[in-house]
Amino acid sequence: MRLEDFTYDDVGGTRRGGFCPPGFHPMHVRTRIGEGEKLFHRAAEAVLTWEMHRELGVGVETSADRAAPGVDVTVSFAGLIKAPCRIVYTVEEPRRAGWAYGTLTGHPECGEEAFVVDRTGDGTVWLTLDAFSRAAKWYARAGGPATRGIQHAYARRCGNVLRRMCAPYSEV
Repeated sequence: MRLEDFTYDDVGGTRRGGFCPPGFHPMHVRTRIGEGEKLFHRAAEAVLTWEMHRELGVGVETSADRAAPGVDVTVSFAGLIKAPCRIVYTVEEPRRAGWAYGTLTGHPECGEEAFVVDRTGDGTVWLTLDAFSRAAKWYARAGGPATRGIQHAYARRCGNVLRRMCAPYSEV
């Protein structure tokens, strides 16, 4: 994976929860998905295989069926905005699973976003989106705070869609 291909310097920064480089805007959105081990495995698979993103209604073009470091991903919105990214790291542990991608040239933003499902000690399953970003294209800069509002709404929608997808697997 060539670090010089990314449009920002702190590649892998989302591994450090709460990290945000100077000049970037942080985002942290955590959504309760449900309860239990079956639900955790279902949610993890939906995130790792792009199923959650596709269920959101966004376009997803990838160079692999499953997230892995170095896999290229282009997310498109309404066929108008294309956002090229590359997977920076993945997590596949007994109680945590997910990945982060970083922006490549042509993305309207500059930065990194992580999508991680975790199962806490009491069995509760959460989706956490951590990100840091700043505008890269003129229209993202022109949007100012509204652009960040759209990012937060998208993050909340990810959680809501994943919760709906996984509801039949909940143990409560």
